[in-house]
Amino acid sequence: MILEMKVPSPGESITEVEIAEWLVADGDYVEKDQAIAEVDSDKATLELPAEASGIITLKAEVGDAVAVGAVVCLIDTSAEKPAGDSDSKSESKGDEGSGDKNVEKELSKEQRETPNKEDSKKQPNPDQKTYASGTASPAAKKVLAEKNMSASEVSGTGKDGRITKDDAIKATPSMGTPTGGNRGVSRSRLSMLRRKVAERLVASKNETAMLTTFNEVDMTAIFKLREEYKETFKNKHGVGLGFMSFFTLAAVRALKEYPAVNSMIDGQEMVSYDFCDISIAVSGPRGLMVPVIRNAENLSFRGVENEVKRLAIRARDGQLTVDEMTGGTFTISNGGVFGSMLSTPIINPPQSAILGMHNIVERPVAIDGHVEIRPIMFLAVSYDHRIIDGKESVGFLVAIKEALENPIELLMDNDVKRTLEL
Repeated sequence: MILEMKVPSPGESITEVEIAEWLVADGDYVEKDQAIAEVDSDKATLELPAEASGIITLKAEVGDAVAVGAVVCLIDTSAEKPAGDSDSKSESKGDEGSGDKNVEKELSKEQRETPNKEDSKKQPNPDQKTYASGTASPAAKKVLAEKNMSASEVSGTGKDGRITKDDAIKATPSMGTPTGGNRGVSRSRLSMLRRKVAERLVASKNETAMLTTFNEVDMTAIFKLREEYKETFKNKHGVGLGFMSFFTLAAVRALKEYPAVNSMIDGQEMVSYDFCDISIAVSGPRGLMVPVIRNAENLSFRGVENEVKRLAIRARDGQLTVDEMTGGTFTISNGGVFGSMLSTPIINPPQSAILGMHNIVERPVAIDGHVEIRPIMFLAVSYDHRIIDGKESVGFLVAIKEALENPIELLMDNDVKRTLEL
């Protein structure tokens, strides 16, 4: 029986996918539920499992755009699994390999014993000092090497066109002339996911009135809390007490205080949400992924850290689904893990704002009239000025700053142990 495997729908509104990679070859025997291909949609990369066991016949090439519901391969379910192929192949390969090595040994032995007559004719007389045109003297070679130039770029004035040290000193490389370095160029096709990300980012800049406001936050209080409670927290909950839980809960607090930031434009209407679905930008094997922490307003520190860890692992393993990456109302992007000091993050449409975190650097700051060294992070909020005014964007970022600098009072209700035990 020949089974036609069709492209399943990865999610609502997705009409086609792209074959990113075949994990099997044409004519291979595949087992049921074995991953046979990776397919890109405009939102995620998904694995395509075999629907039955049998011999597979591929009907699409890598890079082909295939409509949802179209046939991508055939599986002959009546075919029996081949037995002993791998053993016989490995044996034959071993015999062939040893034969090749013996031939190579014999050839190399012959070549050593039989000198090349043509080469012997070309051997110069060691007593006869003649120079080919363009040959550089040892001193000239050293000068040219320091200038990163080759002898072919210099005209010699010495005997028989030999390049002297003076020639090398006077030589100047011409502008734009390659100097022997690697100048290779390669091209690779962008995945459907990467093309969609590019389209969305360009659309975000072109279709929104995007502005960015900046502030800085003193991370001393969070550092002290993590230093004191991180081991207890990890032993109790099995997950680390990271920065993302503080920033997520600080963002939730600020979104409640400034609901316009937790809104988006739909035509001529503004849609506001009474829940906080926080998108977390993470780097996956195939590019930027933005999974969503649902109803973050109902989560504790442990709940946020568990979700961040779960989603990060699924992103790393390429297992995120379309549903896990849609529907966020606000995004947090942490460029600081890569060393970014400051940036202007691009809004993740159709959302209206995004918070950018950056690296933490010890800086001198004025505290009560004295200069102290404190761990400082720069923050940035990019927002759509069509529905968020400057007053709201600045107030929103200040609210985040206040919560991060005074987390015990504003995020933990003055009860650290109870909050971290939840």
